[in-house]
Amino acid sequence: MQPFTNLPVETPMPRMTVVQVTKPNAGLELVERDIPDPKARQVRIKVQACGICHSDMFTVTGGFPGIQYPRVPGHEVVGVIDAVGTGVPDWKAGMRVGVGWHGGHCGHCSSCRRGDFITCAQGQIPGISYDGGYAQFMIVPFEALASIPDELTSEDAAPLLCAGITTFNALRHSGARTGDLVAILGIGGLGHLGVQFAAKMGFKTVAIARGADKGALAKKLGAQEYIDSTVQNAAEELTRLGGAKVILATVTDAKSMSSVVAGLGIDGKLLVVGASGEAIEVSPFLLIGGRRSIAGWPSGTASDSEDTLKFSVLSSVRPMIEVFPLAKAAEAYQRMMSGKARFRVVIVP
Repeated sequence: MQPFTNLPVETPMPRMTVVQVTKPNAGLELVERDIPDPKARQVRIKVQACGICHSDMFTVTGGFPGIQYPRVPGHEVVGVIDAVGTGVPDWKAGMRVGVGWHGGHCGHCSSCRRGDFITCAQGQIPGISYDGGYAQFMIVPFEALASIPDELTSEDAAPLLCAGITTFNALRHSGARTGDLVAILGIGGLGHLGVQFAAKMGFKTVAIARGADKGALAKKLGAQEYIDSTVQNAAEELTRLGGAKVILATVTDAKSMSSVVAGLGIDGKLLVVGASGEAIEVSPFLLIGGRRSIAGWPSGTASDSEDTLKFSVLSSVRPMIEVFPLAKAAEAYQRMMSGKARFRVVIVP
């Protein structure tokens, strides 16, 4: 009997490390998976950096409807395209790209027909709708891709794809003009970028936060004025300065938002980007008498991300970050949730 010398040898599937959530409130676990291949209209990204955002808690806690588990969080992703599916125009292997909160759109709902992709009725979110960037590789619809400028490191670019675009996009659509008084409520993950963007856009920038120790940082970031809400009445101080055209609320505390509305000037707007389940309380008379308003702003699309990144390069806006390896993603997530991070946490594979 002849030995079997020509039997085919099965090649093991290439593997990758990911950090996943198996079910709500089960925590983050480090596991290995097969590296996925992109399907039509998708690309595969070899992840270089992923920011940890407060909104990742939606995946960790199950706070967003319809999440299918296990799920890999992460929607502030920068990496290099290493595989391209069929039907993908323009994007090629080797390009450095990013993806943020906007992870794809249907193209046919009423919002998409108007070109308003961020409010798509079927909009996708990386780390919620599909596996995100707490991984060595991820699959992304090509319409969610943003090009990353060479001048930005991957670690610096990642937080700009959510915290950055949210504050930049909100401010540039706020109606404020150069020279107007714009206040940033909160100096945290979003707020420290909001102060920088407001100052670079030419607004008279006022930072509002808790504690005298943040005053020096606020001025360093570009604020002309700092209000310590623990010892000062922020609304009264803003009124003394002439009233704010815009107050960008980056905090997640609705009571803090409610307390500053009286600091808006005539036609002033409280623009909310900090997510809170609590109610903002305000007297209708306060709104009516000064034509004041309260509005919200979501992040933006891939093209808005590219605008944010370009402006950041031109104006030298950069996030303050703490970097952790992927293997310590659970520790990094807890660092972010503790509020002690200064100011964005980024994981790298």
